[in-house]
Amino acid sequence: MTINDYDQMLALWNAIEGLALSAADSKPNIAMYLERNPGLSYVFEADGLIVGTVLCGHDGRRGFIYHAAVNPAYRNQRIAQQLISKSLQGLREAGIDKCHLFVLDDNEIGQAFWSRRGWEKRSGFAVYSTDV
Repeated sequence: MTINDYDQMLALWNAIEGLALSAADSKPNIAMYLERNPGLSYVFEADGLIVGTVLCGHDGRRGFIYHAAVNPAYRNQRIAQQLISKSLQGLREAGIDKCHLFVLDDNEIGQAFWSRRGWEKRSGFAVYSTDV
């Protein structure tokens, strides 16, 4: 994945039900994220288009996956699994032994996807945020 993929990635992300975007997903912010986390984020291309993405990075302790998305017309072809596997391998190579991701509470498709792949839904804590 490079910042040159941004326009196609944004179009895909906007088309995915249950994927929430924010100002943090601006082109400059994604460029900064990719620069800070080289070799961890990937796109999947088919028919000349980006049909899958995974945005991945780490803070030195834990990995994080954002915007794992596959165009609905290309689902059930193991595209997401391929992208995620590459990102997780990169995290392992960087010495990161755990990865987290965020799924909206009402994103039933996403919840089911991650559960089927053995990801553990965490409980016992809340996420708090503030603007800086």
